[in-house]
Amino acid sequence: MRTFSVIAACCLFGMTAFAQDQTAASGNPLTSGAKMAYSTTKSYLLKSAEEMPEANYSFKPVSTVRSFGELVGHVADGQYEFCSAAAGDSTKHPSVEKNKTSKADLIAGLKEGFAYCDKVYAGTTDAQATDKVDFFGHPSTKLSVLEFNNMHNMEHYGNIVTYLRMKGLVPPSSQHSSQ
Repeated sequence: MRTFSVIAACCLFGMTAFAQDQTAASGNPLTSGAKMAYSTTKSYLLKSAEEMPEANYSFKPVSTVRSFGELVGHVADGQYEFCSAAAGDSTKHPSVEKNKTSKADLIAGLKEGFAYCDKVYAGTTDAQATDKVDFFGHPSTKLSVLEFNNMHNMEHYGNIVTYLRMKGLVPPSSQHSSQ
């Protein structure tokens, strides 16, 4: 797990550094980097959810971990949990992980969660990045909460990659861009 955390941190750092170079002219280099990382994780997670056959949504490598479908639902719920904190609103997650089981319903829940977060990322500028919000009872900046969401997404994408590989599938981040 430690190795994955280091790899994920390096990937996010690299994406953020690239995004900052590419978006400095936008006037919002900090939030632009967070938005680029979010867009990447969102794409990987949605493609993974679509790639896994429905028959494998109940797959668990061992009994003590979430199933693939539960991971998808957990990520969907996380979008509301973290982005509502960044937005400073009281939107609660819809408990996708506990209430949805079919591939179609879980993907729909994931898309709805991302649509909610899309608005929060899009509406956050560098000028607002250091505004304080409550995050699990602690004052945090909006940007740090959004970056925490990115880290959470990548943490669970790492789990999902393992599940896909165990089922003989190639995760989106390893597929060639020509596919």
